[in-house]
Amino acid sequence: MSLKLRDLIRQVRACKTAAEERAVIAKESAMIRTAIREEQEQYRHRNVAKLLFMHMLGYPTHFGQLECMKLVASPHFPEKRIGYLGMLLLLSEQADVLMLATNSLKNDLHSENKFVAGLALCAIGNLATADMSRDLAPEVDKHLGSAKPYLRKKACLAMARCLTKCPDMVEDFVDRVVSLLNDRSHGVLVTVVQLMTRVLVMDRECHLAEGGDDDGDRDYESPCRTAFLKLVPSLVKLLRNLLSMGYSPDHDVGGISDPFLQVQLLTLLRLLGAHNAKASEEMNDVLAQVATNTETSKNAGNAILYECVQTIMAVESDDGLRVLAVNILGRFLLNRDNNIRYVALNTLAKCIADRQPERDEHDEQHRGPDAASSDNSDNSAASALQRHRTTVVDCLKDPDISIRQRALELIYHLVNRENVETLTAELLNYLVLCPREHRADICTRVLQVVDKFSPSDLWRVDTLITLLTIAGRESAANVQSSTAVYISRSSEDLRAYSTHKLLKAIRDDDGSQRGLLNVGIWCIGEYGDLLLTPYTYHPPSNAPNSTGLPDVDGIDSDEAPVSVSFSALDPATVVDIVEGVTNRHTCPLEVKQRALTCFAKLRERFADVADADTLDKLHKLVRKSEGSQSLELQLRSCEYGALINAITGVSVKLTTAGGGEEEDIFGGGGLGGTTPVSDSVRSAAKEALARMPVVDIKLMQRKRDERSGDMSEDGMGVVFGGDDAGDSVPAASGGEPSLLDLDDIFGGGATLAPAPAAAPPAQNGNANAAKKSEPAAQSDVDLLSDIFSAPVASPAPIPGGFDVFATLPSQPAAPAPAVNMFAPQPAASAMGSSIVDPFSSSPTPAMQPQPPPAVPSPAISSPAPTMSAPSPTPSASSSASSSITVQGFTHQGLTVEFECSKTDAWNKQHSLLVAKFINKTDAPLYGLHLQVAVPKYVTMEMKPPTSTTVPVTAGSSTKLVTQRIEVTNTMLGTKNLMLKLKASFTSKGNKVEHLATCSGFPAGQY
Repeated sequence: MSLKLRDLIRQVRACKTAAEERAVIAKESAMIRTAIREEQEQYRHRNVAKLLFMHMLGYPTHFGQLECMKLVASPHFPEKRIGYLGMLLLLSEQADVLMLATNSLKNDLHSENKFVAGLALCAIGNLATADMSRDLAPEVDKHLGSAKPYLRKKACLAMARCLTKCPDMVEDFVDRVVSLLNDRSHGVLVTVVQLMTRVLVMDRECHLAEGGDDDGDRDYESPCRTAFLKLVPSLVKLLRNLLSMGYSPDHDVGGISDPFLQVQLLTLLRLLGAHNAKASEEMNDVLAQVATNTETSKNAGNAILYECVQTIMAVESDDGLRVLAVNILGRFLLNRDNNIRYVALNTLAKCIADRQPERDEHDEQHRGPDAASSDNSDNSAASALQRHRTTVVDCLKDPDISIRQRALELIYHLVNRENVETLTAELLNYLVLCPREHRADICTRVLQVVDKFSPSDLWRVDTLITLLTIAGRESAANVQSSTAVYISRSSEDLRAYSTHKLLKAIRDDDGSQRGLLNVGIWCIGEYGDLLLTPYTYHPPSNAPNSTGLPDVDGIDSDEAPVSVSFSALDPATVVDIVEGVTNRHTCPLEVKQRALTCFAKLRERFADVADADTLDKLHKLVRKSEGSQSLELQLRSCEYGALINAITGVSVKLTTAGGGEEEDIFGGGGLGGTTPVSDSVRSAAKEALARMPVVDIKLMQRKRDERSGDMSEDGMGVVFGGDDAGDSVPAASGGEPSLLDLDDIFGGGATLAPAPAAAPPAQNGNANAAKKSEPAAQSDVDLLSDIFSAPVASPAPIPGGFDVFATLPSQPAAPAPAVNMFAPQPAASAMGSSIVDPFSSSPTPAMQPQPPPAVPSPAISSPAPTMSAPSPTPSASSSASSSITVQGFTHQGLTVEFECSKTDAWNKQHSLLVAKFINKTDAPLYGLHLQVAVPKYVTMEMKPPTSTTVPVTAGSSTKLVTQRIEVTNTMLGTKNLMLKLKASFTSKGNKVEHLATCSGFPAGQY
């Protein structure tokens, strides 16, 4: 005989270990199984009760599910009650045995005992499936009209479950639901309102599932919603009666009359008033009455006020109600209960985020100096929220991390142009105390705030420097790069201030703020010469914040103006500070890389002002990394050392690959570096270490948007953005292979705004004057926008040297027999140039290379480039029958050929292209750099060239400069291999750049 329930509970409580408990449960489970197998009906209800206790302890009880069904079918109420309880706890709607209960449920619904019918209704409200809902919905509907409130309220909950499982039955029961709103029982009213709320939520979900838009379909009205909207006056009257009702002991909770019904009514009104101005107007008065008359001393009153605020913010209420709602949340912020404060902060942030699109639209309509003031005057809720700004900021000092995080999220939404300085100072103060895992997100948010609402360039830069000083270790790369961009785009006076302050911050830092070191060392390298002069900033006396700096130390901004002064430094001190950073054993590799560039640039900055020891020390610091384990440091150290040697006039000799004679990388003659470097090479080296041109953020953003946007229907648009040169704009041919991916890589997509025309080449006597008279043209060059963008207009190069950042001027050229697709056109015909197809199927005959000019000209004009050859020609030097040679291009004496071969006999998609550079001029070509872009269906691995200096190709004894390119055409046989090439080199002191397309590879083979 099995134990009684109370005896089982005693035995379980008496167990001292988990093993003893498992033994007791296992023994009792075995006895229950035996009783089930022997059909011991007199102990069935006891066994199910014990199974419920085991289920509460977490032990398996699935073997007793069928016993629950038998108890439900019992005619005795005690057994039926245990059976329904077991069915609700031990079964789920996925259980297979649940279908056996449908007939028992239908019989119990017809029972005259209201408690038996109530058990059946409870089971339907919790476990009904779609099939059960359709079968039992008529019986549930009968109980909606029952004379007993006990059954009506349970029938409402059961009907909510049925309609959830079968949404298509909603319209059949709308009239019945509407009639129940006149019920006098508060229990029935609560369940009816819940049923109506569930119907509206389900109706919206069905509309969204059919492809509707929650925000766009404001005029969507379903039959259910239309019927419920007619009941808004009745709901408002019911809520008003609850507010005016006196003390009722049956419904009073903490001095509030039936707060559960009030909360349910407010929720229903929120759903009905959303996107409906008429319904919102009808409920505005009662919402104001609830907000003003509800007692807040008890938690029940706070719950009603919270739901009232939610409703006010969701419906089409007027500004007065919104101000009232914001003030209620402001009172919540002063509550000692952290739960209420959290709810208030979360609700405020959600309300602001939901209305952000309206604020953005308002800002677009009122853009101007008075935008902020007009926003506050038009949106009273926003101004009311600003009055609680101090309370929100105080929440940042709360010991609860969840309160601090909610307050931080709300402060981001509170920032505007009027309070940006105050709130940013609070964010920086919080940044000092917040957990490190949150600092990266705060830094990014502060950057967004500074970028959008900054009152001045000085304040923006100073705030970002302070940010890096506090959380440079956790700051993201975009914060560091944005700080550098802001400094580079600022005035010379602000650059001097930034450089002095960054140097002081680096000197005082312990080496842990990586972001500060990156930005500071970069700034010192670019503007180190500004450190050699003293700097003093005198703020205007009438400024609101006289210092113009973030008030992170709690300094009162209304005090007298404070001047900021920095003393001049000598070059040796600047070098020692940067060297001290790199000598720390904790210095990261990226900081060492920037410090190496900084040393190289300081060598050029201090060339005329530093003593010989300092310059020699800088040279040694540059060459110190020639044996570094980092390949990047080693390579840059060698390159920077060569540039410094070129500036000082020392030629560099390198041993050839065969170990034979030495080769001068600058192309000079002589042995052992005794021959001085030419003026053109020296000028080029100085330009390489000059200041970085100003980054045009708008142009960079425009090109990024163009690359990410969709292409126009009539073709690819501009493949190479022509500025003043009036380049021909090629369009894609409809029947040719698509190169949209190449177009994305090369910065196409839309026509760029034309730049000012370049000045004509200056004479020797006026070259420097011309260069100084046009600083804007040089600073507008966008180096970071796109490496494959078209050349930008710039001043003509100085004879004897070249500008590493400048490109070729626009000059008229005589008509060429071949189609010139990339060469600049005369200015007179720029607007009328016809669009040609750069990817046409008919190849253009290649032009013969032009002979080199006898007398070097100050600026190289750009003749028509050579297009790809129509067909591959067998290479004379090829030993394998599969090796072919494809003509790349010929331009300004440089010829590029591709020797194509298949290195893997088992992989036909893989090919090896060896680019051969042939120099047909009478002087070496320096600074060779070839860039290649391929379509998306081609993968490429490109090796560096064997040399960046191309000697004159005199005969077979000359060693050619080559570069290996491995490509894999994943769509071999369907699409052919195509290459876009960009070559840059220096010829006789002039920088030459050339763009070409190579598509002459054999069809089906490459």
